[in-house]
Amino acid sequence: MNILITGAGGFIGQALATALVREAKAASITLTDVVEPTAPKSMRTTVRCVQGDLASQELCDSLLTKDLTHVFLLHGIMSGAAEADLDLGIKVNMDATRKVFDNLRTVTPGVRIIFTSTTAVYGPPPKPGFPLTEANAPCPGSSYGAQKLISETLLNDYSRRGLVDGRIVRLPTVLIRPGKPTGAASSFASGIFREPLSGQKSVLPVSKDLSLWICSPRTIVQNLLHARDIPTEVYQGGSRVVNLPGVTVTIKEMLGALKAIGGQEALELIEERRDAPTERIVESWPTVFDTLKAQQLGFAEDGTLEQTLKDYIEDYGTGKT
Repeated sequence: MNILITGAGGFIGQALATALVREAKAASITLTDVVEPTAPKSMRTTVRCVQGDLASQELCDSLLTKDLTHVFLLHGIMSGAAEADLDLGIKVNMDATRKVFDNLRTVTPGVRIIFTSTTAVYGPPPKPGFPLTEANAPCPGSSYGAQKLISETLLNDYSRRGLVDGRIVRLPTVLIRPGKPTGAASSFASGIFREPLSGQKSVLPVSKDLSLWICSPRTIVQNLLHARDIPTEVYQGGSRVVNLPGVTVTIKEMLGALKAIGGQEALELIEERRDAPTERIVESWPTVFDTLKAQQLGFAEDGTLEQTLKDYIEDYGTGKT
């Protein structure tokens, strides 16, 4: 296998690259992002890191070569940032993605593309608690969701035509993200764990009664690798979209998990300060899913919120000095 990961400087890209190196199945792995990614140490796999903008045809020509067998598309402008800057969201989430699709279908027809989309393509459910499936029609409540849906539709069509072999996985909110806050509207969900565990204050911009559909980084990476390995014939000419498994939790439950792991001291570092734009975006996301299709395809279920917290501390530490 010769693998390319776009958006590889992000923490999911880094975790995926590390997992690929550990399984030692790939002959080569190329990591690319607007900031040069860090290469995981490898004794058996050639790892190359490339800094650049996928809007550049020159970069696409150098990265999207005929020897590629698998491409993980993780790049993107996140939800809050895409809502704040429509043109930037279109440029990155739509135009650059289409450029990659079109180059790949020409240079290496049939290449397997694993595209990370989002459950934000749906918008609000018909009624609270309604379990959505892949059969429900999306109606995005954000520009980010709309841009991802457009790219999904194009990749589905290219796969139908046999130009590429796409796998579209709609990710839940990934919890917990290490590092600094991102442009995602859901960034606070990681922040209310990450910062207090490191002894820093964090702002909660939404109601404690709000719910989220979440999944741990470990399970996300496991399922990205699984998506890569699903035989093409399993799709039988149908949609390539799969809603990945997750867990529905309220903010109140998240704060309870923080207290259970970090104690009252960590909980007291949370400052409640409602932010209407953030709340409006997050409230538009559905929080209950019927993931029977994912189960039938063999995707992994996620664990408990408390286990996710323990895994985060094991993988990344608390950040306390």
